[in-house]
Amino acid sequence: MSLTRRAFAELLGTFWLVLGGCGAALLSAKIPGVGVGFLGVALAFGLTVLTGAYALGSISGAHFNPAVTVGLSVARRFPSKEVLPYIVAQVIGGIVAAFVLYLIASGAPAFDARASGFAANGFGEHSPGGYGVAAALLCEIVMTFMFVTVILGVTDERAPSLKVFAPIAIGMTLTLIHLISIPVTNTSVNPARSMGPALFAGEWALGQLWLFWLAPFLGAAIAGVVYPRVYPIAGEAGRRPEVEAEPAVLSQEPVRPAPAH
Repeated sequence: MSLTRRAFAELLGTFWLVLGGCGAALLSAKIPGVGVGFLGVALAFGLTVLTGAYALGSISGAHFNPAVTVGLSVARRFPSKEVLPYIVAQVIGGIVAAFVLYLIASGAPAFDARASGFAANGFGEHSPGGYGVAAALLCEIVMTFMFVTVILGVTDERAPSLKVFAPIAIGMTLTLIHLISIPVTNTSVNPARSMGPALFAGEWALGQLWLFWLAPFLGAAIAGVVYPRVYPIAGEAGRRPEVEAEPAVLSQEPVRPAPAH
């Protein structure tokens, strides 16, 4: 599969994640009496990853998240030369989804993107629970670490029987992460998810965006270092040879030695 096609699948999958997750937060969560609330938003994010992974995983590996791409690369499960094209595609997908949400939300009377917060991530006065920068940083690092650790585990080629269930496990993990951390930061663990809404939420969101790039990358990189040492390849002291062929992180097909991550 060509890199162009795989990158487009990443764009489409990230578009779906931001449209579904942030759309639930922006359009559905706060309707009086019938709003979906935190639980509904958490489920929306989990379901977008689950459905997107089954739909597109056999094409691109279904990262849909720059932090996941970085974590897989650090773990030597994804070629480093393809990290940047994947991240660019993911960020574009997130921005396009945010723009579509803006067009939809603008159809409501008196809608104000900045006043609504536009489902952006934040800390301090922009944290749903008023959590400060240190708590937000730690939360995002730990949550991304666990998210990428689960991904590395359920897509490990040494446990091929798990691969068909990988999207379910990953989607449920993302749901759990949102249930824990929505009150802290509105939950990012994904720089592309943060980037799109921040462009419409206003200066405060752009000013705090650095944390939602830094923390997920740190958490993902730590997972990429730790997981191969917890479950090392025999005789390689935890080092995994970097793959130069096409990815299959969440592929529904049996993992083949050459094309796997």
